[in-house]
Amino acid sequence: RPVIDQLWKSEYHQERGLARGPAFLLYELLNRQIDSYIPVLDRFESRLETLGDLIFKTGGNQNKILNDMLTAKSSALRLRRFLIPQRDLLDRLSWDDYSVIPPEARIYFHDVYDHVVRLADLSESMRDLASSTIETHLAIANNRMNEIMKVLTMISTIFIPMSFLSSVYGMNFRFMPELGWAWSYPLLWCIFLLIVSAMFWFFRRRGWL
Repeated sequence: RPVIDQLWKSEYHQERGLARGPAFLLYELLNRQIDSYIPVLDRFESRLETLGDLIFKTGGNQNKILNDMLTAKSSALRLRRFLIPQRDLLDRLSWDDYSVIPPEARIYFHDVYDHVVRLADLSESMRDLASSTIETHLAIANNRMNEIMKVLTMISTIFIPMSFLSSVYGMNFRFMPELGWAWSYPLLWCIFLLIVSAMFWFFRRRGWL
């Protein structure tokens, strides 16, 4: 409707549109309508680039970012489904499939057809970009989860021998010689610190930390 209102009020339509016949008026409507898709695709591409930058930043609402990316991919699919039928129709209008289109007007429809083809290819690229962005987001999320699990595993591994020693000397046996030594408690702490230091050094040497 905005395209029709704009064309109806323009002097160009009065001189070159309906005055030249219904075929040229149809061309003007289709040409302006197709041109109105370009700003939408530009904003869509800019939004995808913004989402692509956000996935590399820590923090933020990752669920919302993923939802926005899924919405962007769905929008790209809808846009492509909308452009493909128009491309096929304009392909037929630009040739001799319809006798109501005069030969001198077909070159104009062929020009609009070229625009639609480029927009359809661009929407396909947008869909691929949205898919790759989602895959990258999931890969980064999995990598972050693996890093967290690795740190937690390292902490658990360090505390396993300490927990073993604590459980052994926490048993309520009556005859445990170490419990009667004056330096048993400081010695046990020294062993704990030695275990932590040795395991931390080993993990750093292997590149796990």
